[in-house]
Amino acid sequence: MLGPLILAASRSDKMRKIVSAAPVTKPVVNRFIPGETVDQVIPIVADLSQKGLEVTLDVVGEDITTVEQSYAARDAYLELIEHLKELELGEKAEMSVKLSMFGQSLEGGHELALANVRPVVEAAAAIGTTVTLDAEDHTTLDSMFAIHEELRKDFPQTGCVIQAYLFRTEADARRLAAAGSRVRIVKGAYKEPASVAYQDKAEIDKAYVRILKTLMDGEGYPMIGSHDPRLIAITQELARTAGRKLDEYEFQMLYGIRSEEHLRLAAEGHRMRVYTAYGTDWYGYFMRRLAEKPANLLFFVRSMITKN
Repeated sequence: MLGPLILAASRSDKMRKIVSAAPVTKPVVNRFIPGETVDQVIPIVADLSQKGLEVTLDVVGEDITTVEQSYAARDAYLELIEHLKELELGEKAEMSVKLSMFGQSLEGGHELALANVRPVVEAAAAIGTTVTLDAEDHTTLDSMFAIHEELRKDFPQTGCVIQAYLFRTEADARRLAAAGSRVRIVKGAYKEPASVAYQDKAEIDKAYVRILKTLMDGEGYPMIGSHDPRLIAITQELARTAGRKLDEYEFQMLYGIRSEEHLRLAAEGHRMRVYTAYGTDWYGYFMRRLAEKPANLLFFVRSMITKN
């Protein structure tokens, strides 16, 4: 029940100021966001890679209001790619982008976002890695999928994200479960109305499994974004039933959540990718992490209470 309230707060400037000003906020944020600059996050990437983990990197800050900010977002990713090139990490470190950060919600936003993200995808391909387009609220998805389709004409390894709580997603999954596709499935972390999305957790979980089966039975490359032990076990069973090898799908989890599970899955031979965000505009990302799981909120509240 708290999740929708927290998601609403993620869009509130007043709550942004309150949370940002709280003395204990920054130490707790650091659990989920390990740095504000590329120089701070690159050592994290190297460390995770040495532990046998792969990474997807997200420069946070989707709520932009000007064209100039969209260019700055593009340039931030291009700077990140230059650093990854120096590390020669290749496919060990890909990138996740939110098209709203590239100007999707501005006037002429579809064309602007495509123009901004294309050089990022091209630069990523040049160093042997790729980009996944994150899913945002349901009003943005037709544009996101159209941009994904356009980018795949030249860069077929470009991935996208689908959200199990949306009614439309089962049809999207059937369309995307084709040879060469890379699709991350998540439960969903935006406040969506009952007209377009399941509101009950049990129904979301059931939809997740149905969609996951579609992806596993298809010819693409499923990327399972979940920390749920039950869904992880179901994934392994569906993969075995579909005859998939361990390198024909991967798990993805957030930096700072269930870190021991990251290592356990990697030790078992699974591809395990850690979603690692960094940047100064962390508020929206942080609040969605609190909304996703009550334990995250309890961790934050407990820190506020006990902090001297």
